Amino acid sequence: MREDGQCVLHGTRTRFRVPVNHPNRHEKYQRGGQSMASQIVGVIGGGQLARMMIPPAIELGIEIRVLEEAEGMSADIAATGVGDYRDLDTVLAFADTVDVITFDHEHVPQPILNELIARGIPVHPGPDALLYAQDKLQMRAKLSELGLPVPDWAAVESADELGAFLADHGGRAVVKTARGGYDGKGVRVVSEAIGADDWFAALAEDGRGGALLVEELVPFRRELAQLVARRPSGEIAAWPVVETVQRDGVCAEVLAPAPGSAGRVAEMAADIAHRVAKGLGVTGVLAVELFETTDGRVLINELAMRPHNSGHWSIEGAVTSQFEQHLRAVLDLPLGSTEPRADWSVMVNILGGPAEGTLLDRYPAALAAHPEAKFHGYGKAPRPGRKVGHVTVGGDDLDDVVYRARAAAAFFEG
Repeated sequence: MREDGQCVLHGTRTRFRVPVNHPNRHEKYQRGGQSMASQIVGVIGGGQLARMMIPPAIELGIEIRVLEEAEGMSADIAATGVGDYRDLDTVLAFADTVDVITFDHEHVPQPILNELIARGIPVHPGPDALLYAQDKLQMRAKLSELGLPVPDWAAVESADELGAFLADHGGRAVVKTARGGYDGKGVRVVSEAIGADDWFAALAEDGRGGALLVEELVPFRRELAQLVARRPSGEIAAWPVVETVQRDGVCAEVLAPAPGSAGRVAEMAADIAHRVAKGLGVTGVLAVELFETTDGRVLINELAMRPHNSGHWSIEGAVTSQFEQHLRAVLDLPLGSTEPRADWSVMVNILGGPAEGTLLDRYPAALAAHPEAKFHGYGKAPRPGRKVGHVTVGGDDLDDVVYRARAAAAFFEG
């Protein structure tokens, strides 16, 4: 700590613009000569999700501050600190400058989250809920306890146990690391007991032991996602269930609402997400990734307790976007309408980006050719497979909307 009250994080430059001994976060304070109630949201993580919280925060008159992992990340424009979210002192120094803590990702360690709670700092979603987004084995056990529909699963600690599961499930299964993993990482399909030996070896080498999650290989016809938002006082709002299209384990497209989902499927998806949000005590936006199986079931695949790629369409496609709703929810403000603005909205991710130059270089041609499309760049350098932006198009004819969204996104490929 410097004598002027500003915080320096372990030798890295920070941009904390207020001293850590600022007025109590729940009292009135002076800003610009006017007394106002403090409404400062602190976001841990400087990725594109934090970046997309900035516009609705400005519209609502809410100040948003970001603790980014490194300088120049997607949400750099709102970053007031640069530091390691796994370091307690770093997180506490940042938290001391805001009213409520929320997240761009779910990776902040549980001891740090619990210390924030112990110090009376509001955290949404809280550690008791985030545990189930951080650990897939804990998630499967809790969802099963709540009677929610999940694939058949087991915790396995050896090749022999994995082999036994394979024998009971047709000789093929999905193996997942319990922690970490996203966009297809930490997930593999196996057909023999030795198919995860490297992961078992890694668990043994870290000295802590542990298990892998193995699940039945679900025969699904498509993947869905149901997003809801829940505020601490209990109000829940749900968007229409959407269909997600995956490519190489990464979400490539989102169709909102999911075609043919009206009625039974939409009701099942919404009911599942409501039960998850209440049962796990989630606050903020919750994304429940689902399988619609070939035999008509709807099963939970994964959970995300933050704004989610499958909800980006809502920025233009819904009355209240997932990013505005998340801010409302973590501040326990009344939630907004989730009604769609168009019959159909299609979001196409820009994966990888241009082989040469930047997204900005492609804007003149793309904007001229598709004035009806909405383009979002994440301020990231192009890299194969990386999500560097997305395009959204809305309209009343699904085939036409899909075509136009894909055509607009194609300007940023190759």
